[in-house]
Amino acid sequence: MSVQQEAEVEGEALEVWIDQDLCTGDGICAQYAPEVFELDIDGLAYVKSPQDELLQDKGATTPVPLPLLTDVIDSAKECPGECIHVRRVSDSVEVYGPDAG
Repeated sequence: MSVQQEAEVEGEALEVWIDQDLCTGDGICAQYAPEVFELDIDGLAYVKSPQDELLQDKGATTPVPLPLLTDVIDSAKECPGECIHVRRVSDSVEVYGPDAG
């Protein structure tokens, strides 16, 4: 993580979502952060709510818990489908994932 990226996320609320159209079902995200990601019966990954509910609506987001930030970022970096998007809640700017600037 670069110093600029750290500065962008420090103190900012982040959310994550998965583009199931690009998901390859490898499950790397669920291995890194099972509290946030889960593979469903269709073989694709989805985010989970803070109450541990699978969120299957297209574009569904969930907050990134600060203790799991590194695991979620690693999931986005390692995802072979490049389908994990982490963005700031305040302005919806993607800070990690395929559309990060």
